[in-house]
Amino acid sequence: MTLRELIAEIKKLNSAGQHRLKEFFINSIASFSASEPVFQEVTERKNKNGYTCVHCSSKQVVRFGKYKVKIGLKEVERQRYRCKDCRKTFTDVTPTPLYRNHKPDKWLDFIKCMLEGYSLRKSADLIGDVHFVTLFYWRHKVLSALKQMDFNEFSGIVEMDETYFLYSEKGKRNIEGRKSRKRGGSSRFRGISHEQVCVLIARDRQKATFSGVLGTGRIIKTQLDKAIGSKLSSDNTLCTDAWRAFSTYAKSKGLEHYRFKSDGTERVKGLYHIQNVNNYHSRLKGWIQRFNGVATKYLDNYLSWFHFLDVVKHRSDNETVSKMIVESSLFSSNETYKSLRMMKFKQTA
Repeated sequence: MTLRELIAEIKKLNSAGQHRLKEFFINSIASFSASEPVFQEVTERKNKNGYTCVHCSSKQVVRFGKYKVKIGLKEVERQRYRCKDCRKTFTDVTPTPLYRNHKPDKWLDFIKCMLEGYSLRKSADLIGDVHFVTLFYWRHKVLSALKQMDFNEFSGIVEMDETYFLYSEKGKRNIEGRKSRKRGGSSRFRGISHEQVCVLIARDRQKATFSGVLGTGRIIKTQLDKAIGSKLSSDNTLCTDAWRAFSTYAKSKGLEHYRFKSDGTERVKGLYHIQNVNNYHSRLKGWIQRFNGVATKYLDNYLSWFHFLDVVKHRSDNETVSKMIVESSLFSSNETYKSLRMMKFKQTA
């Protein structure tokens, strides 16, 4: 069909049809214009120190032709590379959350929905032409990459405290050993038990933050050392609650240590307190309530999600959307739909 014939057919449409066609072209062109600079930044950031093979880390890499990607109505060419050592080929998004994604033009809208905190179903309605189950896997591909963002060590005063979430097997069928709970439910036991999942938050005054799942039940010294031992030095001062595992750990590491009892009788000792980390706990618990319970096997991913939101101050502008895509694409993520579905919670010793 020639352009003239196409225009003649468009003129035959009623006003509603012409409006829908106009919106379709505008959205397709906009998605291309907005997404290309982001992918260009991913390429530049990954290759700023030269090409490196994602399979064997060799520097003996050459360009190896182009491949086409459809974005909206347009097809764009992107670079493919080949390693001279292992002879394997790869691209700038191998292996990242964007690898083998058939709808790259939808990712900007998807990330914006994540930053806004929309549910999967609402996100699917807003984005269009993608199922909410697909968005669930996209979400965890991004979060499994962001989970790898880390820092070397704490500085100065470090506040440390644990909080607990009810162990959850949300989404699993045929749960054994207990009846399924609705919207989180409650534990069968009073106090802290094996049905409670321990999450450690450690945060210094420069806002360098560690958050991670340590295991079920009360926190123990070996878990602390495994989680943050490499990030602490003799220059740090610990501020914690009165749980004995913190005292034992601080003594074994030779760290100055200030304890604060949970009854709140003494909350501040000069510069030392745990109010920052308690505030972080409160904001984390409030934010995570929107999910009506989170499967424990995915809890670390949600902790990384909240940490990223905390770093960007919960903004959802275009700069933050680009930052989330670029940062997640700088880390290798080999998660597939099957590996995410079959993931299991691993109890830490």
